[in-house]
Amino acid sequence: MYEIVEKENLADNVKLFGIDAPLVAKKAKPGNFIVLRVDEHGERIPVTITDFDAKKGTVTIVVQEVGKTTKKLGLLTEGDALLNFAGPLGHPSEIKNYGHVVCIGGGVGIALIYPEVRAFKEAGNTVTSIIGARTEDLLIFEEKISKYSDKFYITTDDGSKGRKGFVSDVLKELMDGEEKIDLVMVVGPVIMMKIIAELTKPYGIKTVASLNPIMVDGTGMCGGCRVIVGGEAKFACVDGPEFDAHLVDFDNLMARNRRFLDEERMALEG
Repeated sequence: MYEIVEKENLADNVKLFGIDAPLVAKKAKPGNFIVLRVDEHGERIPVTITDFDAKKGTVTIVVQEVGKTTKKLGLLTEGDALLNFAGPLGHPSEIKNYGHVVCIGGGVGIALIYPEVRAFKEAGNTVTSIIGARTEDLLIFEEKISKYSDKFYITTDDGSKGRKGFVSDVLKELMDGEEKIDLVMVVGPVIMMKIIAELTKPYGIKTVASLNPIMVDGTGMCGGCRVIVGGEAKFACVDGPEFDAHLVDFDNLMARNRRFLDEERMALEG
């Protein structure tokens, strides 16, 4: 059992959990994820590691309540425990000194980009961070990300905070500016990652996306997380979750992520 030692409500239906998992914390790196199960009747769900502390033995995750399992998880509080918490899984991010790195997070992906921002900055990069959400109320991790950013931009769809518009608007202006960009790292909704990839490709800027397909076992056995990258089938759990965004078939990914909408609806109604 893995005890919940911290819980925080970050935004509407978005919750942070600190989990006592010393073996996972000891090995965790930016880009890794875990697969958890709330109880013996629950499904296995993948969640990106948002933070980790090897000394305390804790791993931090941020979860958006969208289905039956994440809603059940959201009801737990400090002192409760998860049945399974397997990881760290997936390949870690390739962290090195690229020069100027632009990190982009959208929605709950804002929290997921945080360990990347911190690691890139600690590796000596100049880091520009762009975060975006529909409204001010859905913005998260602002202070944490800005702390490790040389430049920090906020966008909201409705203009309630920062700039009205999208993260792609800011990126386009930066690319058209005088400062060279060596790497773009993006985490968020699939459509947002697709747009970012389409923007950076003509500029020849290396772009990496962290993919979020439906996943079951996290070990490459089930094939549920299959994605098309460079015309070839890859498994996000063992080949990723980070891939060259210019090679990802985002349309295929969006279609596959819609496969179980009816089943998810039935589970919530049952």
